[in-house]
Amino acid sequence: MTSPPDRLLRRLEWQVVRRLDGRLQGAHRTVFRGTGIDFADLRAYTPEDDVRHIDWNVTARLDEPYVRQYTEDRELTAWLVLDRSASMRFGTGTGKESVVTDLAVCLARLFTRGGNRVGAILYDNQVQRVIPARTGRTHVLHLTHELTRAGPPRDDRRPTDLAAMLHLAAATARRRGLVFVISDFIGDLDWEGALTRLALRHEVVAVRVVDPAELDLPDLGLVLVEDAETGEQLLADTSDPLFRRRLRAEVEAREFALTGALRRAGAAAHRVGTDQDLVAALVAMATTSKRRRA
Repeated sequence: MTSPPDRLLRRLEWQVVRRLDGRLQGAHRTVFRGTGIDFADLRAYTPEDDVRHIDWNVTARLDEPYVRQYTEDRELTAWLVLDRSASMRFGTGTGKESVVTDLAVCLARLFTRGGNRVGAILYDNQVQRVIPARTGRTHVLHLTHELTRAGPPRDDRRPTDLAAMLHLAAATARRRGLVFVISDFIGDLDWEGALTRLALRHEVVAVRVVDPAELDLPDLGLVLVEDAETGEQLLADTSDPLFRRRLRAEVEAREFALTGALRRAGAAAHRVGTDQDLVAALVAMATTSKRRRA
């Protein structure tokens, strides 16, 4: 009899990973690739070359600039940094936490199928779990189990400390690699500096998981709205045109500020909706990353 994590992994392999075969066209190997350091050859310098690759000893002997060439290491280590805070349990249909789990399992399976290693950091303000980077389906099954197992009750009402989450990621991911930061990015924007420092060492992909109601609150009349992280409650008339205009303006300002912070930090930014097809979301992420590299 198979366990719930095994059933989840099998379902995602069949419904998502299998459907991605051929659609990514090797994007997870060519877009998200390793950074090889093995010396291969020397050749004459051209204006397009990175001056950091100039071999000054050879240049001095030959009185002509030469650059070192390196073979690219296709194997990489990918880290999944997952926000597990209270706000991630929100969802008008499929919850954000469920989408994060499915997305993390699919990414882990995609990378391990290519022989790459995947590790994960599961973070909330109270509990942090680090799953060391390994490869293979058995490792993905272990990650799936960690993502789906019930932990202790989470009653912390503080906003998510995303800066601390990113500092933990920087301390854990020692070797240069690929880091996926998956969160709703709700809270203060005091994490920009930490994300910038992380992006200086790694290729960082920021995946923001959102519910449609967070961007456009439906007209439900008089409702009691509660902040999932602070517990603050507000009685709101969602049918009031003035309230809806003010809310829309605040959402737009927040989106603008968040987009700017991610861009300045040097992270590739993506948004995944809880109502979005996961295959389409992963293809869009790979296509955007490939275009960004080009």
